[in-house]
Amino acid sequence: QVQLVESGGGLVQAGGSLRLSCAASGRTFSRNAMGWFRQAPGNEREFVAAIYWNGGSTYYTDSVKGRFTISRDNAKNTVYLQMNSLKPEDTAVYSCAASLRLGGLPRQGHDYAYWGQGTQVTVSS
Repeated sequence: QVQLVESGGGLVQAGGSLRLSCAASGRTFSRNAMGWFRQAPGNEREFVAAIYWNGGSTYYTDSVKGRFTISRDNAKNTVYLQMNSLKPEDTAVYSCAASLRLGGLPRQGHDYAYWGQGTQVTVSS
């Protein structure tokens, strides 16, 4: 059974930092792109970042560029999202996702086959 489990969310003041982790089990995703999405109350799910299978390429939505960094450790089957200079508008449930594509940096939800349940990130002003 494939599982993606996120951790590291919480409450932080504006300007602070959090590091999210997403541990995969049940199969390896070392040859697949991984991504992070977020959903705030009343909003649609939004793409945040994606990372190539070998970590050699990344892509971010404009609103987080320069503040967030996605990385991965294939030996641990884990992907990370380092979030710095957090803003209240970053408040959302953050979910990681695994694509079955062997290449590319997918940015659409339908390009991902497996999802975690999410971790809440709340940024106070």
